[in-house]
Amino acid sequence: MTGRRTPWPGEPATEEHEEHAEDAPPGPGLPDGAALRERLADAVDACDAPDVVFAVSRRGHRTLHGGGTAPPPGVPREDLRYEIGSASKTFTALLLMRLIRRGVLTGGEAAATCLEPGGTAGPHPVTLAHLITHTSGLPALPGDFVRRGLPAWRTNPYARYPAERLTDAFLRHAPKHRPGTRWHYSNYGVSVLGHAIAAATGTAWEDLITGQVLRALGLSGTALRAQGPDTDAVGHRKDGRTPVPPFDAGGFQAAGAVRSTPHDLLTFLEAHLDPARSPAAGALRAVRVPVLRRGLGHRHVHTVGWFRHPTDGGPLYFHSGATLGQQAFLGFRPDTDTALAAVCTRRFRARDPFIATAYALLAEG
Repeated sequence: MTGRRTPWPGEPATEEHEEHAEDAPPGPGLPDGAALRERLADAVDACDAPDVVFAVSRRGHRTLHGGGTAPPPGVPREDLRYEIGSASKTFTALLLMRLIRRGVLTGGEAAATCLEPGGTAGPHPVTLAHLITHTSGLPALPGDFVRRGLPAWRTNPYARYPAERLTDAFLRHAPKHRPGTRWHYSNYGVSVLGHAIAAATGTAWEDLITGQVLRALGLSGTALRAQGPDTDAVGHRKDGRTPVPPFDAGGFQAAGAVRSTPHDLLTFLEAHLDPARSPAAGALRAVRVPVLRRGLGHRHVHTVGWFRHPTDGGPLYFHSGATLGQQAFLGFRPDTDTALAAVCTRRFRARDPFIATAYALLAEG
């Protein structure tokens, strides 16, 4: 592997409270049993989507509830795979940290020299760490993305932007801001990261994520491509009635290609709650450590892959995602040993209740 190495951007920010959050007794949180099932049923109804599943794991006990405005599909809703969109970035973050923990990468490699060995990265290179923490200086999407994707804007614009074009855009155009100086959420950046990791290791990103994350955590119901209506939920437009084709991430796989069952999503989240039981224990602990604070009073806290908010009992970790016909929310709370995964098959719209409903449940949890 070649590539200029620079330090991880900033020392990880830690808090004394974080070290002891898991030792605190669980708070009151969500109810159990029939009361919890009733709460989940109310949440499903509130989302007003063709298919909705809310799945909760609390102290190792799982409760799932599915429903929706559409007739029940031939396969139970909780057994279908759903497009999780940008929540895929939590899988890519875990992959990167596994490779770092194993000594394959450091996070300080210049992405440009990973992609183009023998090239010059310049005095302020964009590193792998910058890309996963959204501090690369790159915009949300490449400059010509809209023009390229416009003919398929309502169906699959990402499919019109292949990997070769994405990496070429990165290598030919400088970031808008000096890397490491500003936070700006970027599908573009995390997608470049996936290609840089693949180039640096000589292994396709799909093979890396499958071997290092999916198989390692036992996620047999998770994939990167749709197979058909017997395995994959069908997304819908904003009207909640018109179906859309399966999402094709094009060159943006690392930022949004994962599709998974609610049970697998809970397995993924439970591994974050109890890393010691996993072969990826070190990486699972690492993705919970704050690495970036921003905003007024540094109130916005980010880890490698997760947004982190405070609660009275300890930190709450979460990430949401959306495609052109589906939405997802993933989150977990170590203080109450609670994980929540929610999915629905309606495109995000103005005043959409889905994310707010899922977040409120986890915050209560």
